[in-house]
Amino acid sequence: MTALRPERETDASYGDQSYEASGALGDYGQSSEQSYGEPYRPVLDDETMALRIPDAPHGRESEPIRASAASSASLATAPTAGGRAARRKAAKRRGGRHGGGREAAPAETPPGDAEPGRPLSRVEARRQARLRKASPGVIASRVVGEAFITTGVLMLLFVTYQLWWTNIRAQAQAGSETHQLQNDWASGKRNPGVFAPGQGFAILHIPTLDVVAPIAEGVSTEKVLNKGMVGHYGEPPLKTAMPGDKTGNFGLAAHRNTHGEPFRYINKLKPGDAVVVETQDKYFVYKVTRTLPVTSPSNTSVLNPVPPGSGFTEPGRYITLTTCTPEFTSKYRLVVWGKMVEERPRSKGKPDALIE
Repeated sequence: MTALRPERETDASYGDQSYEASGALGDYGQSSEQSYGEPYRPVLDDETMALRIPDAPHGRESEPIRASAASSASLATAPTAGGRAARRKAAKRRGGRHGGGREAAPAETPPGDAEPGRPLSRVEARRQARLRKASPGVIASRVVGEAFITTGVLMLLFVTYQLWWTNIRAQAQAGSETHQLQNDWASGKRNPGVFAPGQGFAILHIPTLDVVAPIAEGVSTEKVLNKGMVGHYGEPPLKTAMPGDKTGNFGLAAHRNTHGEPFRYINKLKPGDAVVVETQDKYFVYKVTRTLPVTSPSNTSVLNPVPPGSGFTEPGRYITLTTCTPEFTSKYRLVVWGKMVEERPRSKGKPDALIE
């Protein structure tokens, strides 16, 4: 291979003429520097040109050298740093040691690992779009998850409404009804003696449980019980006696949980505990005699004038308290019976059970 040499000017017999000389290593390993007095320049091949570009010399010779370097450098995408092994690998990637043969195909870059700044091919763009797109299974799982979350939130709100808000609202309504009754009695307003469904006519006191609740006619859920009031079984076929009757069973019902829950703890009543019914004219004092922890909701015999299982054997003046059991369910009924022990006019003041 012939290397370019710079043009030399001579003062010999050739005059002002210039010539171009070329040469290689001389005999016995002498370089051209020894023969001509010029610096040695290594023989350049394609690999050497691509991997190591010598410094451009000064003078006119720089132009052809730069041209040759540019044409050779076009074969390489970028200079490769490293040792001989790295240069060989770079050469093989460019198509072989000496640049021959087919150009090696670039390694495929996995989707999502493209070099920064390099535009994606159409295939890679579609592949990444498919990867970003959620599968039907993922979409279905998201929908199911959101449905469960929504259901859970709604259930939590419903439980909060039942256990907290219904009590607040019902207690407010019951308190208002109690004050209204007391105001009517204090003003001398007479009750008719016969009450419409939902109409309040008395106040129930259970001192042991700190219960004070109005008693209304009927056991309607919406008109009476859900308003925090105690309902009187006063309509057929479960019509029971009134406190002022000479004999009979005064039957009452109320919620054990939610909506004011006035009968929440009647299961804690013991024989001898007082239950007082306050009316416009009198106080009726009962003493608890027996409790039936569990019975069927259809066992209406507990409201009979002489209830079976109550321990009563003959007609008298009795009271029966009924509510649901276990708590937060309506599967069974809890029953408490009592017997009247005192009838006290209001003009004589409160009974001892309300003073203690």
